[in-house]
Amino acid sequence: MTDENTPRGYHDMGGLPGGFVEQTEHVLAPWEKRVDVLTMVLSAPKNRESILYLDERRYKIESMGEDTYTSLNYYELWMQSVVSLLYDKGILTEDEVNVKISEIRERLGLPEEK
Repeated sequence: MTDENTPRGYHDMGGLPGGFVEQTEHVLAPWEKRVDVLTMVLSAPKNRESILYLDERRYKIESMGEDTYTSLNYYELWMQSVVSLLYDKGILTEDEVNVKISEIRERLGLPEEK
C-alpha cells in the first residue's frame, strides 16, 4: 500500500485519476508492428535462450527518467528499452546502431539528425 511515506515513481499511476481515455482502436504503424514482433522474438517465453525478459524491459522503461518517459509514446518506450538492454548485454553497440540509422536515413533521403 502506498502512502505519503512511500515514494511513488513518476510512472506509477495506480489509483490516481488518469483523465479521459479515448477508447478507439489504434491502427499500428508498420514500425510499431516491427517493435512488437522484435520484442516478442527476443523475449519468447518458450525459448530457453531468451535474450530479454519482461522484468528487465519494465525496469528499463521505469528508470528512463521522467522527461524521457513522458515524451515517448508506448512503442517508443518499448524500443528504447530493447535497445538499451541490447547495449547493456553487449549484443549491439551504439556505433553499430548509429551506422544503420545513417544508412536508413540516407536511403530514405532524410537529413542526418544533429
